[in-house]
Amino acid sequence: MPEATQPGATAALATHAALGESRPEPPLAGNEWETLTGYLDYHRATLAWKVQGLDAAGLGARVGSSSMTLGGLLKHLAYVEDEWAVRRFLGEERAEPWAGIDWGATPDWDWDSAVEDSPAELLALWEASVDRARSIYAEAYGSAGLDAPLARAFPDGGRPSLRWLLVHLIEEYARHNGHADLLREAVDGSVGE
Repeated sequence: MPEATQPGATAALATHAALGESRPEPPLAGNEWETLTGYLDYHRATLAWKVQGLDAAGLGARVGSSSMTLGGLLKHLAYVEDEWAVRRFLGEERAEPWAGIDWGATPDWDWDSAVEDSPAELLALWEASVDRARSIYAEAYGSAGLDAPLARAFPDGGRPSLRWLLVHLIEEYARHNGHADLLREAVDGSVGE
């Protein structure tokens, strides 16, 4: 398995990004698993790069009339990682901090509550979620390949594969990294893809 897809690599990705070095590039000639996880880790590292070095004010900064913040992005993507890996892929119930939330009453809790968390807490929550998801997907790939189905079916009975899930996560990160570009530039003028 390539280094960027191994459990525990998230902290290394954040450090890698913090040093201003290149993010891990997806392989040019990898197999399907290496390519999908390579692109996902590239986007995870992009998010780590966009939030590196910011204090609570930087993570809480907003642009225009949007309520979106970099801290909210970190907490939202921590939730996304856990929701898809633990709840939907494995079929387990939500763990804290997600389990005690009334999502019907507060559908944007992950976004809105981030302002109450320190930068260190937000990064630790996101890194732990990424590491947990990476480990779950690697184990599933090792035993059943990319066709491994999600344990929880969609309301219509459809049961996507691990392959579908990895592509979905790449899309989720790519979309939110576009938001992160704008937010980071508004904080301190930092730009870059």
